Amino acid sequence: MFSGLNKFLKYILPKRLFYRALIIVAAPTIILQLIITVVFYDSIWIKANKNVTRSLVDQLNTIKEVYENDKKNFDFLTDSYKNNFNFEIGINRGDFPIVSGERKFSPMDRSLRRELKSSFGNNNYWFSTSKFKNAVEIKIKSNDEVIEFLVPKEMVSTSSVRLFVLWTTLPSILLIIIALIFLKNQTKPLVKLAKAAERFGKGDYVNDFRASGALEIRKAAFEFDRMAKRINRHLNQRAEMLSGISHDLRTPLTRLKLQLEMLNQKEISKKMSKDIDEMESMLDDYLQFAKTQSQETTSKIDLKNIFNLIESELNNSNLKIIIKDNVELKGRPNALKRSFENIIQNGLIYGTNVFVDINKSANRALITIEDDGPGIPEDQYKNVFKPFFRLDKSRSLNQSGVGLGLAIVEDIVNSHGGNIQLGKSKLNGLQVKISLPF
Repeated sequence: MFSGLNKFLKYILPKRLFYRALIIVAAPTIILQLIITVVFYDSIWIKANKNVTRSLVDQLNTIKEVYENDKKNFDFLTDSYKNNFNFEIGINRGDFPIVSGERKFSPMDRSLRRELKSSFGNNNYWFSTSKFKNAVEIKIKSNDEVIEFLVPKEMVSTSSVRLFVLWTTLPSILLIIIALIFLKNQTKPLVKLAKAAERFGKGDYVNDFRASGALEIRKAAFEFDRMAKRINRHLNQRAEMLSGISHDLRTPLTRLKLQLEMLNQKEISKKMSKDIDEMESMLDDYLQFAKTQSQETTSKIDLKNIFNLIESELNNSNLKIIIKDNVELKGRPNALKRSFENIIQNGLIYGTNVFVDINKSANRALITIEDDGPGIPEDQYKNVFKPFFRLDKSRSLNQSGVGLGLAIVEDIVNSHGGNIQLGKSKLNGLQVKISLPF
């Protein structure tokens, strides 16, 4: 039971910290105002209104009795009430109203009806509190005549309730507005920290982040900044190390090539040159994998421009690119171009035709790349994204490399907040689906 209630509360309560904090601040204020209003309304206003209404009805009953017992001095009584209490009193010998003029859900009408009923009985009174703006019309049966009263509305209902509601509502609204301003300022540093973490998680280098807000938030922001700098330093050291290794190894490889050119045994020289070329290609793959997180500036890019550039560079008639929707997103253009180009080149190497389809959903760009090659076994879909994994059967990806192509692609796509999936294409080859947020 409590578990279900807890789930229901989690479902209906807001998810953002700002609105949760606003509820914590505003809910006690609103509840306190409601309690004070109910207590005042029940114990003070209703009792005061009841006493005022009873006093008025007693005066009406007195006037009725005086009129029935001493009609000669009735004019003096009406004049006195008009001068002292602003009463308008008249005698009508017409028909008594049949249709009630009271309002069912008005507290003032309920209180007046209760007192009139207890003093004059059923069907012997009629009143309307809405016919006039500042007066209440009351009619009372007296034998064959009807005594008509027009009394000020403040003699039926106290006006302090409006002032009370005004003075309790306005300060509450003012306090909630002040709370909104302070909560906005307190949650803004958290929003900035979350956005900075999101940018860093997508591979963007966050250099303009500054800690602000409360002490705890500043400490979390400071530790995030230190962590980001350590990770960036580690990535730079890795790239520099592999770049240095690549440079150092290229020198002896170049010397070996020159020495092989001087050999008389051309067949052996040719085989060894082939091995050296493969070693250079492997070094390039290592270096490319290390530079996946290179310091490339995030900018607004158009996928149409990227694929048009790939199409012009490859210049292959077997590559068909269909752009259904014009998609713009934020990312690192060179990294995305490298990942798309890697998949397309693999499709052209191991298949004949490659088809690229670009469209978008509500908030994501969808890129589908299909070829008619041998494909990849379904049980190897996860393995091909592992660094240094190579397929020897079915689809010999990266035969001349070290198995880093799809690992680089997945790393780039994930760093942009997207995902990549493999499947079987309509051409019985490999289908690669990439989705990127925009």
